[in-house]
Amino acid sequence: MKSQIHLGSIFGIRIGLHLSWFLIALLIVLSLYTDLRGAHPHWEPALILALAVTTALLFFASLLLHELSHSLVAQAHGLPVREITLFALGGVSQIEKEAATARTEFRVAVVGPLTSAFIGLTCLGAFHLAGAPPQSAVWSMVSWLGYINLMLAGFNLIPGYPLDGGRILRAILWWKTGDLDRATRLSARTGQAVASAFITLGVIEYFSGASIGALWIAFIGWFLFHAASQSYAEAGLRRSLEGVRVADIMLRDCPTVDGGSSISDFVDHQLLRTGRRCFVVLHDGAVAGILTPSEIKHTSRDRWATTPVDEVMRPLELLQSVAPQDSLASALDIMGKNDLNQLPVISDGHLAGLMTRAELLSYLQNQAELQAK
Repeated sequence: MKSQIHLGSIFGIRIGLHLSWFLIALLIVLSLYTDLRGAHPHWEPALILALAVTTALLFFASLLLHELSHSLVAQAHGLPVREITLFALGGVSQIEKEAATARTEFRVAVVGPLTSAFIGLTCLGAFHLAGAPPQSAVWSMVSWLGYINLMLAGFNLIPGYPLDGGRILRAILWWKTGDLDRATRLSARTGQAVASAFITLGVIEYFSGASIGALWIAFIGWFLFHAASQSYAEAGLRRSLEGVRVADIMLRDCPTVDGGSSISDFVDHQLLRTGRRCFVVLHDGAVAGILTPSEIKHTSRDRWATTPVDEVMRPLELLQSVAPQDSLASALDIMGKNDLNQLPVISDGHLAGLMTRAELLSYLQNQAELQAK
């Protein structure tokens, strides 16, 4: 879940919006406007609209605080956080590493619901202590924020991975069994069961005459089922990669191209004829970078005949790289996080080979076929 709109950063963590956020923001504003107009028909429409928009924005601010609490605790335990993304179903913290211990996993997971509960109780406490009249616009907003944050805390505590409650369950199972892989698979299965219940409940409620909100419950269930299934598959993938090094499957006979060759010569005589997608660019016999169709397509075709490939290559010093002794799982992490199709494998300052997505997929396919038998 990547951000399409970046809002800035807090404590070094980028904050962004997925485009689906605008859909849920509009729905919340319309829902609040309808509810407030029904409850307070004497209020001016402009006041109701302003209150609905402000309340929605404060709700998303509380969602951001929920995710920020996850991220800050993760950072405090040495886990890098790339960004926080708000989207249609809430928010997600892009934590780039798994927790090292079950205790860390528990702390990172539980702080989110605790933050939402604290916000909810604070709002409701302020509302009751102030003795606020129910006809007050500001205090109606405070009351709504209190209840919705308590509901958010309760929802996230449902023990279905990847909800916070599912991550708490995984931490407990990890602590009990000492096996992160098994804990992840069990909590993901629990998440699938919870998601299936959401889908079933939503469909039954809708066909029993409930409002369109029942289909929203089913949609949330579908999203959770998909996320839990991905988590289960990822656990299986991690298990397949255990003990495998980059050197075991990297491409050693890397095709090369002279840096002074024109793009048109390279395309006509090497790229199209060999079917290979990644080439090592040599400059005076030394490795200078790598070249793929991705770099070529950003160069106007009428310049191909006069542009040498070393002008469009990706220089070696700017590339992410791995070492032959690195685990295949770490190479997969780098490729996934940076959306890369290949990684140079560097040993003692020299290019030892290439780790490509094709080689990785071929290895995983062989593993799957052998396990199926």
